[in-house]
Amino acid sequence: MSAAAELKPLVKSLNSASTDEEILSILNTLKNQAKITEAVLRESKAGLAVGKLRSNPSKPVSELAKEIVKKWKHEVEREKAAGGGTKATTKPPAAKKAASSSAAATPSTPITPTVPGGGTKYNDTRSAKSDGVKVEYTGDKTRDKCAELIYDALVFDSGAPSELILNRAKDIEKTVLKANDGTTAAYKAKIRSLFVNLKDKNNPGLRGSVISGDLAVSQLCVMSTQDMASEERKRADELIAQQNLFNTLGAGEQEAETDAFQCGRCKQRKCRYRQAQTRSADEPMTTFVTCTVCNNRWKFS
Repeated sequence: MSAAAELKPLVKSLNSASTDEEILSILNTLKNQAKITEAVLRESKAGLAVGKLRSNPSKPVSELAKEIVKKWKHEVEREKAAGGGTKATTKPPAAKKAASSSAAATPSTPITPTVPGGGTKYNDTRSAKSDGVKVEYTGDKTRDKCAELIYDALVFDSGAPSELILNRAKDIEKTVLKANDGTTAAYKAKIRSLFVNLKDKNNPGLRGSVISGDLAVSQLCVMSTQDMASEERKRADELIAQQNLFNTLGAGEQEAETDAFQCGRCKQRKCRYRQAQTRSADEPMTTFVTCTVCNNRWKFS
């Protein structure tokens, strides 16, 4: 059985795992995999599956995923460097000239960039320019530039082939164009929003999902900024919203003391409460309760 065939069941199990314990167990198995090559990672799609977990809300999972991705990148680089030491076949002068003429006449095919010695370049500097990709497929400079921006956002920390990322970028640009009836102000605003959220270094899961196809282009293009945010950002925004909600009545507003409510944290009944109309007039008022013992706060309608 090939190495890729051995990895595929693990990747399938990883994608369907529902608990942190299961995920960590599978990740540790993948980490100790004896032989990892670029071909094995591409065929098994293990790189994409593990890469998405770098933004997992569980810190042990995200840290282990980052460690594995780093380890695999180094192994692929060593493999490429070792392969670069083989002797190149010498072409006759006439053949070299013919090859040069052919290359000049034919647009270059986007490839994954390499470093001296044959290693694959995995860093935060990949872009259409560094990959040698010319995004010129519409004849419209605005559209081509927008597709290039999306390409740059998807590729900057990815090890995926340039052809795959370029196709994703084109599909995204076409979808946004169709949704906004041309290169309108709304079209440009949506492209900017996608660029900022896709290139967020704290949100590798979003990029990985788009590149792998787990997140459909049609779904991505209708997501709001909040929908595209990383899990960490969503939790932080939720905490801020809750804090702001408790502060809406003003810090100095008088609160009534009561023993009618029991704190879910310390189980005491020493509480203060206040009420506010936070929804429409025909809806009941919202009651904000603060425990005077442990400062736990909650609300209900």
